[in-house]
Amino acid sequence: MTLIRNTAGTEAYSADDEMKQKKKALRREIRALRAAHSDEEIHAMSLKVLEQVKALPEYQEAETLFVYVDCKHETETSDLIRQAWADGKKTAVPKVIGETMKFFYITSLENDLEEGYFGIREPYEKNPADEAADREGSLMLMPGVAFDEARHRIGYGGGFYDRYLEAHPGLRTAALAFEFQVKAEVPFEKFDILPGRIVTEKRVI
Repeated sequence: MTLIRNTAGTEAYSADDEMKQKKKALRREIRALRAAHSDEEIHAMSLKVLEQVKALPEYQEAETLFVYVDCKHETETSDLIRQAWADGKKTAVPKVIGETMKFFYITSLENDLEEGYFGIREPYEKNPADEAADREGSLMLMPGVAFDEARHRIGYGGGFYDRYLEAHPGLRTAALAFEFQVKAEVPFEKFDILPGRIVTEKRVI
């Protein structure tokens, strides 16, 4: 941690370090809550999230869905991706390449994914979709660790989604989460990019 001298000449932790520690603690808390739920509970709640997503005007109007591939008891997206295909939409999923994240179209969950960054399934580097992020009719469904009702979001610390959305500011967004991930308040910074909506199994924020 970085120590700074306050006006009294004593040492204190910087505000930046305090922010990092709060985020770290929240990540631990949510990771434990996810682990405490069974696979069946996570699946049942994910299906309820899917129903909420389907009712969103942004989803109904979307031609292309940018959506993460779930991992370690995140809100599941496989059924959502299959629903999007059934609704005639294109789907693109992310791949981490160095310090950047790029999206690629997929047409099969079984054949178009391989194990990638931190064991998360990622698409092969073919059929790039990033150009569609700048067109109307695209919606990003993003993950996160914790949220609050002001739509502040804590991610996993890599900054991939913030950088992607900064590069594609017109892209509509909604974050998927379980209700236990929504807190009264989470630490945030001025430059954080807020999702347009947060969708849980119980409500849309």
